[in-house]
Amino acid sequence: MLLAVLIGIILAGVLAFRQAALKTWTLAFAIYLLLSSFLLEGGVLLGAGWFVFLAVAVILNIDTLRTTLVTDRILDIFRKILPPMSKTEQDAIEAGTVWWDAHLFSGNPDWNELLQYPKPALSTEEQAFLDGPVEQLCSMLDDWKINQELNDLPEEVWQFIKDNKFFGMIIPKKYGGLEFSALAHSAVVMKISTRSVATAVTVMVPNSLGPAELLHRYGTEDQKQHYLPNLAVGKEIPCFALTSPEAGSDAGAIPDIGVVCRGTYKGKETLGIRVTWDKRYITLGPVATVLGLAFKLYDPDHLLGDTEELGITCALIPTDHEGVNIGRRHHPLSIAFQNGPNSGDDVFIPIDWIIGGHKQAGNGWRMLVECLAAGRSISLPALSVGGAKFAARAVGAYARIRKQFKTPIGYFEGVEEPLARIGGYAYMCDSARTMSAGALDMGESPSVVSAILKYNLTERMRKAVNDAMDVQGGAGICLGPHNIFGKLYQAIPISITVEGANILTRSMIVYGQGAIRCHPFVLKEMQAAHEQDLRKASEDFDQAIRGHISFSLANCFRSLFFGLTGSRLALVPMVGKNERYFQHLTRMSSAFAFVSDVAMLSLGGALKRKEKLSGRLADALSMLYLASATLKRYEDDGRPEEDLPFLRWALDDCLYGIQEALYGICKNFPNRILGQFLRFICFPLGRTFAPPSDDLGHKVSRNLLADSASRDRLTSGIFVPSDQNEQVGRLEQALKDLPGIERIEKLIQKARKEGKLKVISISYKDMVNKAVSEKIISQQEADQILSYDALRREIIKVDDFAPSEFKLKS
Repeated sequence: MLLAVLIGIILAGVLAFRQAALKTWTLAFAIYLLLSSFLLEGGVLLGAGWFVFLAVAVILNIDTLRTTLVTDRILDIFRKILPPMSKTEQDAIEAGTVWWDAHLFSGNPDWNELLQYPKPALSTEEQAFLDGPVEQLCSMLDDWKINQELNDLPEEVWQFIKDNKFFGMIIPKKYGGLEFSALAHSAVVMKISTRSVATAVTVMVPNSLGPAELLHRYGTEDQKQHYLPNLAVGKEIPCFALTSPEAGSDAGAIPDIGVVCRGTYKGKETLGIRVTWDKRYITLGPVATVLGLAFKLYDPDHLLGDTEELGITCALIPTDHEGVNIGRRHHPLSIAFQNGPNSGDDVFIPIDWIIGGHKQAGNGWRMLVECLAAGRSISLPALSVGGAKFAARAVGAYARIRKQFKTPIGYFEGVEEPLARIGGYAYMCDSARTMSAGALDMGESPSVVSAILKYNLTERMRKAVNDAMDVQGGAGICLGPHNIFGKLYQAIPISITVEGANILTRSMIVYGQGAIRCHPFVLKEMQAAHEQDLRKASEDFDQAIRGHISFSLANCFRSLFFGLTGSRLALVPMVGKNERYFQHLTRMSSAFAFVSDVAMLSLGGALKRKEKLSGRLADALSMLYLASATLKRYEDDGRPEEDLPFLRWALDDCLYGIQEALYGICKNFPNRILGQFLRFICFPLGRTFAPPSDDLGHKVSRNLLADSASRDRLTSGIFVPSDQNEQVGRLEQALKDLPGIERIEKLIQKARKEGKLKVISISYKDMVNKAVSEKIISQQEADQILSYDALRREIIKVDDFAPSEFKLKS
């Protein structure tokens, strides 16, 4: 009898694993019971089994009985626990598309599909722009002068940006723009950010969420013809005003209002809007010539139709329009991009200033979230990757050149740890940036992925730059032209805060939106619950809930099975050394999907308020995505052996992070019994993943310390000056010279050790000259080593200022 029960459990597991249809389940268990009846003397137990089976089979297989007795009752419960949803929440959830994130929610990602996505690549025109105007712009920038002396970009830089259409990267060519791909847009921002954050922000904002994109997607043809050509060449400088003092992250709650009315414009009576607003944190606001404005529109006199409360609306207003108060500046952490408040009190604007005309009145929130679904995937992720790559290249060279205790500091194990994190994060983040930009260029607009990128890439940039500051030590905290990380370090909280504060993005948006949009059945169930036609609601919900149950059972058994077998039987592409990573990620995807279902089912609408749990679910989903992108990048690059340490460090970090996030959910689940059950299903053998090993970290850090092809691939696309009057140029030259210098130094050290070179003077120059006179090294070698020593001293120099020239800015 025990064997029969075990066989029954195995049969159920196989059927669930295969997501078998209801009729298949029925037939399989009918055969199972029939065989049991012949082979076993079950008596009462077997009879009870047949009774339960027949009762359940009849109810579940007859549609009218199933819907009446089962699914309609579940639907009633579902409607009660379903949290209320505002129109703005609904618009946000429905914005954009689902893409690879849906595969991760499935519990069984199709890795072949991921690997078959085309490798993102720049066009010849886009690469020429990066090699030409972008390179030239970067060479014009002096970040210390911009932030410390001018508090603005120099006039010649502003003009260069306008002349070369940096503000028109997303504008179609027929309107005078460059019409670049998302990958090119990302590459431009990334490269500029490695030179000057203030300049990168100035360039990226007009190409992100703002008037150009809103006009391109929703504007009338007249509006496009009027604005887009001028925006492309910088004759018009745009800004977009959304954030209010009373509505920051909760942008849907903006208090700014507009009332439809009749008024006078240019001497004529005109249908229009009286708008009152108060905005802050508006980038480019102080220098903008056209203001994009979001406000709530009301039509109490029904001049546009029957609806009185129309909703959030977007309009374009020239900043010289009467009543617009704009021009004052905020000072965001002493980073010199233009940012400031603006306001207006009862300002009359014509109705056709609404983006898209009066027909788009009330559709502003949907416009914004749809644009943000794409824009949030590009600008800040590109800036973040630039920061991480720059840290990898610059601090790697510094750690190789800077010595303590006669040893390069990068050789110390304590320094290897932060170097490994910098290298691993740079590789991981650039992989996610590239894959996501490629998705946009394929026509996707993945809103959940955009939130994943914004949160995770800005956070990893923060860690990478913090690590770089630690390696630099005192040289990192004293500001001046020699300090290449100080201003970048100051700017980090800006990236963390804008386009959705990271705390909110993690705890509410990534998983809150992802659970509904990416789950194969939850949105269908919600739509059925809101369906007014009761018969259609019952049919739709019945179909969705049956699929959902099958889906959950499959992930339950898949998680347990893979947990017991170490993921070894997961079917994945045969990709050599990395096959095990694909298998482990399949297991973690199954565990994530099952934990998600249990959390949503048991907590219902309360999950929305359990932000610590939803934050951990967001972490698991995020790291599944980052790991996927990292694997794809390595395959797209042709599996270079030298880059394997970067790949493995990133994947080990992600797998450990996913494990800890899911384990944290099990441990802190409100229902302790369910928590223990989840822990058993997901981790039957305990936690098996560990952080990246010390040996792996050693290999990653050594890749950063060498002038190599692997280092060049890791940091490709950043600006690397050759001018030795600049700190990065000095670092690059010193790292290239180092192998030859070390050869000469070894000759001198050997001579000193053998007693052939005795130098009493502490002067390095005296020692080198003595080595020449003793014919230990040649004069040419002496000149070479003395030149390098002067370069090294300049590299480790820390800026100081006379009291008369010292300027301290808050």
